[in-house]
Amino acid sequence: MIAGLSKAINLYLAPLLSLTSLILILFAYLAPTILFPTGVALLTVSPSLELTEAHSSQGVDGPSVFLGALGSCTRPNNDAAVTCTAPTVSPTYDLSVLPSNAPDLLSAPTATTPAFIAVSLVFTAIFFLLFTMTSFRGKMGKFGNTFDRPALQRTTAWIGLLGFLIGITSFLIIRMWFGKAVEDFNRDISKEGKDAPQLIAATSNGFIMVWVAYAFYAVPVVCALAKLHVTAGGKA
Repeated sequence: MIAGLSKAINLYLAPLLSLTSLILILFAYLAPTILFPTGVALLTVSPSLELTEAHSSQGVDGPSVFLGALGSCTRPNNDAAVTCTAPTVSPTYDLSVLPSNAPDLLSAPTATTPAFIAVSLVFTAIFFLLFTMTSFRGKMGKFGNTFDRPALQRTTAWIGLLGFLIGITSFLIIRMWFGKAVEDFNRDISKEGKDAPQLIAATSNGFIMVWVAYAFYAVPVVCALAKLHVTAGGKA
């Protein structure tokens, strides 16, 4: 039973988790400028009375900003159309919809961070293809013998590990950058009191997608590394 479960994880579950993680990371990276302009973002600024009139239950309309790794999307009010900047690895966020007295504290991280995420996505895509081919090599006839070579399995494991480390490190840097920006923005709004713009900043669901993605990604990476360990142990 344990052998059958192990085979099922390596043959079916791990490649599926690898594909799922690739899709989730890609969605979080491309949003909101290319995909899901108001649905997925790494940081959002939205109209709210929470910081200026905490006890008020009144609804409020106003400008919204959605920030991502490649750019930003904005709308002047809840019913207006969304406008997005052109996606680039060195974005300049469009904050023109925010009132002039809003804190000017929201800036993009260094250009190398989105670029490193792009590199990690390439590694992740290559790892998914190689890992899936390696897992199903027994069902591919003579062509599958190509993926039985230790050198290829070693390369697959290293590509997967590099993609994991580069990607999660880059997103952690962006999370710390945006986390500090959110704290400073909201603190300045709170200090101004009732005269402050009715806005609140928050890190958003894009980061949740990223953490879930890398939790999934860890499974096939560990499987690939375990195969290396077994192969090395067999040779020893």
